[in-house]
Formats: sequence, structure tokens, C-alpha cells
Amino acid sequence: MTTRRAFISTLAGGLLATQLVAEAQEKGKIPRIGYLFVGSVPSPEDIAKGVAATNPNLKTNPFWMGMKELGWVEGQNLIVEWRGGESADQLRAGAADLVRLQVDVIVTTGAGLAKAVQLETKTIPIVVQNGANLVAAGLVASLARPGGNVTGVQILAEDLISKRLDLLKALVPNLSKVAFLGEDVTNANVPQLLAGYIQQAAAAAQALGIKFHPLIVHRPEDIAPAFLDMTKHGDQALLAMATFFLYLHRQEIVTLAAKYRIPTIYEFQLHPEMGGLMSYGVYDSEVRRRAAFLVDKILKGAKPADLPVEQPTKFELVINLQTAKALGLTIPQSLLQRADRLIQ
Repeated sequence: MTTRRAFISTLAGGLLATQLVAEAQEKGKIPRIGYLFVGSVPSPEDIAKGVAATNPNLKTNPFWMGMKELGWVEGQNLIVEWRGGESADQLRAGAADLVRLQVDVIVTTGAGLAKAVQLETKTIPIVVQNGANLVAAGLVASLARPGGNVTGVQILAEDLISKRLDLLKALVPNLSKVAFLGEDVTNANVPQLLAGYIQQAAAAAQALGIKFHPLIVHRPEDIAPAFLDMTKHGDQALLAMATFFLYLHRQEIVTLAAKYRIPTIYEFQLHPEMGGLMSYGVYDSEVRRRAAFLVDKILKGAKPADLPVEQPTKFELVINLQTAKALGLTIPQSLLQRADRLIQ
């Protein structure tokens, strides 16, 4: 059923894009962006309203707000080809379709999706939002000189693992077992990134005297059993990876963490905003907005090979006090003072 829905929504989006292309051809060439993401393609009605009900990570994304501020408006001077999926096969098909359409630039959410596109083209520019370790993924030669058809914004996911474990240890009394939740859907084309993340997290946990329990999900149906496995294993806390497959299922993850009373630290501040315990990571809105600036430069003639990969400089610690209370946790004064934001 999921595949059929994805096909129908993709077809509907494609029909609207075809209509826009026809209109654009009458008026002269209008730039086209390909947007590859995890989730269902928005319906023509959603696109017309400027929102995407099936995936709020789309038109409400600060990336699109940034594009508008730079003067790019879909349907006026910009055409967007939306391609989404919820499995590795669907995402690869979406990448191939965007390349076939010969769009001017392709925007992806994460390094794994960017790799899926790069396997299809070495010429169409690719801009990565929230990419992790683009050099290790084989997407760029270096951050300063990408050298190929990829640039973007790197979020330093691995570099913050030790910090997140320190925060969990400060919050959870006598912490000795930590679970890790990852996935291999968006990581299918960059298995080295997932392996590197797990290796670094395991080393950081060992340095703190904490046993490390990695759990990798392959599809949405694996998420709930993973939490049950954590309880059977006696895990006292959870380090949740922030790939866009897991981000798509963020509400289920937050709900399961509450159900099984597992203190969890996330990478994005949206998780504690929706009931998760706490997050430590980049200022997500600014990261997405910076990607818009890179797309703008490419549409104006710049080459991704000459655009250095950007890295964020602002990080936030957000704690949900109500969730901490529900879990029976007392937040140390030191953490309260370090928090950038406390949610009541």
C-alpha cells in the first residue's frame, strides 16, 4: 500500500511539474530544482497552498524560506521537481528520475541521498542539506575545495557524539548501558558513514565506562521492536541518530521513548519540542537556510567545485523539563545552566 501511495503522489507531482514546464517554455527558460527527500511527495493541492501536509519537512523548511528571501518562488521564477521515497529502492529511483529530467541543481537531505544522486550523475550540481562527513562519504575531495559536482552544509554529527554521551551521563544516575538507534535506508549508499558513527560512539561510550548497544532498523516496522529490545537488554538511555529516515518517524520514536521510559538525547531541537527529553546539535534552521544560499549561487552560475562546504558554528542544548519530570529525572543545576533553552 505504501508503494502504491508513493507512486500515485509521485505521478500527481509529476503532472503538475509537467504543466509548469510547459508554461515555462512559453515564457522562456525557468530554472528547475530537483528535491530528493525521505517521505511522500506532496500533492498538487499541498504544493499550491505552499505546504506539504504529508511531510512538514518540505515547504515549511527554512530552506524554502531562504530561497524565497533570495527571490526564488516556485511557480513564478522557479520550478521544483519533487521526488521522495521511504525505502532505499524508492530513493534510488527518485534520484535517477531527477537526473533523467536534467534539472539545473538537485537538493538532497543528507549525505546518503546525495550519494544516490552522485552515482547517477557527475555533472548536475548537488547541494546537500545537513550532510554528515561528506569527505568520508566520497562526495567531495575536501571541505575547502569540493572539486566535483557536490557542495553543501555539513552538520558535524560524529564530532558531537562524545558531548551527547556526556550529557546523558550527567542526567541519568549511574548510567552504565546506552543504546544507539540508527538505520540503513538513507545510509544504503554510504555504509562507511554508519559504520564510522557506530565505531566512534562505541569508543566514546567505552571511554566513559558505558556499555554500548547498537540497533539498526531497516524499515519503519523495525522501530517499535527496537525499543522492546532496549528494555530486554536493560539499556538505561538512548542515543538517537538524526538521519532523515528516522526524522520522518520522529513522533513514533519520541512516543516509544516515553512509553518505555528510556531517556533519549537527539540531534535536532524539534524532538524535545514535541516531547523528547533533550537534544544537542546544530541550529537546524540556520543550516537549512545556508543551503539555500549555495543553491542561489549555483543558479547564478557558480560551480559546486568552487563552493566550500559550510559547517555550522552554533550549537544548542534543549531540555524538556516536563518530560524529565515524567521520567523521574532530576536535572542537575549544571545542566540547567548550560541549556540554551528549557521547555516547560
